[in-house]
Amino acid sequence: MSNVSQNTEQELLQGCCKGNRQAQYQLYQLFSKKMMAVCLRYTKSVAEAEDILQEGFIKVFQHIQNFKGESKLETWITRIMVNTALNSNRRKMYLFPMVDVTEIHAPVQEDIFQHLSFEHLLKMIQALPTGCQLVFNLFAIEGYSHQEIADLLSISEGTSKSQYARAKELLKNQIISESEKLKYGKW
Repeated sequence: MSNVSQNTEQELLQGCCKGNRQAQYQLYQLFSKKMMAVCLRYTKSVAEAEDILQEGFIKVFQHIQNFKGESKLETWITRIMVNTALNSNRRKMYLFPMVDVTEIHAPVQEDIFQHLSFEHLLKMIQALPTGCQLVFNLFAIEGYSHQEIADLLSISEGTSKSQYARAKELLKNQIISESEKLKYGKW
């Protein structure tokens, strides 16, 4: 949360609860970059992520009075962004159905990660098929269990596990390919 004190965050919360536009703007400025990174993980384009970010912040401001302080404000806002992204993807699920795939186990060389930037890894995640992208983000990044993912996405736990395995395999192949390009000076 950079250099904003707890007292300032509390003042922002109070202002947002009262509908104060300046407080809302400051809260948006405080968290929008981190939340944009969250939204980008669940989308295929910047424009789509921006739409989710805006919709998510509208929900934040509509429901800010429900924030009880039981978690960090950033955690609460992140949960809203993830749920907004999931709802957006749920509306498109009929276009990209998830299917079970056989589980794939293949080791990945750890040293190939040192040459990847956040932006490059993000592009790789965005390139995943939608089902794999959703499950990978929920399991590997957000920390949901496969049963929780199954409940969230209305799929079986086995489908969640297989989509995660497929995502890992696809990412591994992309990383190896990029590593080969780097090795031969083509990156």
